[in-house]
Formats: sequence, C-alpha cells, structure tokens
Amino acid sequence: MSAMTFVYLIAGLVLLVAGAEVLVRGAARLAAQFGISPLVIGLTVVAFGTSAPETAVSVQSAFNGSGDLAIGNVIGSNIANVLLILGLTALVAPLVVSRQLIRLDVPLMIGASVLVYALAWNGVLSRLDGALLFALVVAYTVFLVISSRREQAQSNAEDDEFAKEFGLTEQPKPYAWAVNLGLVVVGLALLVGGSNLLVEGAVTLARALGLSELVIGLTVIAVGTSLPELATSIMAAFRGERDIAVGNIVGSNLFNLLCVLGLASLVSPAAINVSPSALAFDFPVMIGVAIACLPIFFSGYAINRWEGLLFVGYYVAYTVYLVLAHTGRPFAETMGHAVLYYALPLTAITLLVIAGRAWQRQR
Repeated sequence: MSAMTFVYLIAGLVLLVAGAEVLVRGAARLAAQFGISPLVIGLTVVAFGTSAPETAVSVQSAFNGSGDLAIGNVIGSNIANVLLILGLTALVAPLVVSRQLIRLDVPLMIGASVLVYALAWNGVLSRLDGALLFALVVAYTVFLVISSRREQAQSNAEDDEFAKEFGLTEQPKPYAWAVNLGLVVVGLALLVGGSNLLVEGAVTLARALGLSELVIGLTVIAVGTSLPELATSIMAAFRGERDIAVGNIVGSNLFNLLCVLGLASLVSPAAINVSPSALAFDFPVMIGVAIACLPIFFSGYAINRWEGLLFVGYYVAYTVYLVLAHTGRPFAETMGHAVLYYALPLTAITLLVIAGRAWQRQR
C-alpha cells in the first residue's frame, strides 16, 4: 500500500464536499430563478445527477452481460440510500418532510419498487420491461416540472424566500441561468470524480488489510456509488435545504428503478437474468424499506434523530447478514430469519402505531 492510497482518500473526500456544496448552491439558485420548487429540483436535477455512478455501473454491466451486477447495484443503492444515507442525514439534522413527498413521491417510490419486482418475477427483465420503466421516468419528470411551475405561479412566497437567501432579490443578470446550470454540472463532475477516487483508495486499503473481494464489493463498492447522494444530502441539511436533502433520496431511488434499470434492460444484449436469491430476499427488503418511509415521514412530517439511528442500525444488520451469508457462516440463516420474521414485523407494528398517533393528532 503506497502513500497514493491516502492521497486518493483525502482527495476524494475533498472533491465530494466541494461538489456537494457547488451542486446544492447551483440547484437552489436555479429553483429560485425559474420558479421551480427546491423539492422538485431535489427530486429531478440533484437526484438524477447524484445517481450518475449507479447509471454508469449498471448500464456498463448490462452491456457487458453482467446482469446480476446491474440488478444488485440498483437494489443495494436503494437500500443504502434510505437506511444509511437518509439515516445519517437525519442524525446530522432532523429533516422536515414536504407533504408532496407523503402524498405523491413516496407512494410512487413504493409503486415503482413493486412494479420492478413484478416485472422481474419471471426471472428476467426484458427490453420491453426496460422501455416501460424508462417511459415512466420521463412522464414522472415532465409531470413534476409542469405541476411545480403551476403551483409557483399561484404563490410566489417560496420564491421570495429563496431569492433573498441566494442573493436574487435584484433583477438577475443575463445568462445567470447558464452560470447556475454550470454550477450544477461542475458539482456533479466533482461528485463523480470524488466518489471514484474515494472508492479506489478504499478498495486498495481494504485489500491491504486482507479483506476479501466479496466483502469489498458488498461494502465499499455498494456504498461508494451512493457517496454523491450522501454528500449532497448532508450538505443540503447543513445549509437548511432539507427539501433537497430528502427529495434527493426519494428521487434517486425512483431514478434508479425506472431510468437506470430501464436503460440497462434496453442496452443489454439479452434479457437481464434476475437471481432467485434477489427475488427471495433483496427485493422484499428494498420494498419493505420503501414502505417504512411512509409512516416515518407521516409522523409529524419529519425524520427525527432516533428514526435516523433506527435506519442506520438496520443497514448495518443487512450488511452483516449479506457478508455472513456469502461467506458461508453457519449462523447467517438464523440471523436472516431473525431479521425477516422478528425485527422487521416488530418495526412495522411500531411504525404503524406512530403513523396512527400522528393521524389522530392531525384530525
């Protein structure tokens, strides 16, 4: 292990922080300038951009005939986005959740998760499945932009607040939109470059410590492709742009399911095979994680620190189970049964109670 390993790690972290700062600032200014709500910017521009690593990995894997990697990358990233990234972001700063997320976007994320599971139930994702998924993400994006502009035209209060915060109270200069769009592009480039450097340095360090390729793939690489979402959401939470922080996660998951898998299925030389183990365990976990967002978001329209800690704890348990299961440890099956048949149902009951109490308070 050379000194360059630590250079990659430090440079990757610096680029991630800088990229997240530039991206959030540019996206928020675009939202204020064009009358598009910050939530929609988080659900579209920021979310789609921070999913660039997942897109690159899955599309290239499918094109090379490695369908399992494409499927696993999307499922793993979606689980990490909610449990790990949203959990860590809530630990940094309790998050306020927009009512639109509860009424529209989270149900759509759940529906997209179930739809992909249904399409993959026969063991493959075909080009026709991919075309359907990609068409849905185009329709979703168009709907978000049109509905947001219509709402903003009726009420400019949010625009005024954003304009004041980002220095847009005066008449914007010509081509200011191009500068802000440039900030978004530069931020995305820094995020992708930083995540690549950080992953490369982490893989080298893990190998030097004697960790197996399997463990590296299940941990470093899986989390590595979600580092842009992590950096962006935490930076947005620090800056007070909590709509962007939460919208980034929900939008990224929708983008992964509809666009990334859609494109991967379209470019794959043959139908993508879906492994039975993914259908039996990973898909249900992904759907369960998506469903868990609804009662947590609904309880006071906020994600509290203890709920963030719960999410992070579940991600640790899920990762430990994967490592144990793929290394053939004898108690992996027992742990999996404990998670599926005890911890998850108990958590589901707790979340339902929380949602029920929140609903009664709002009546």
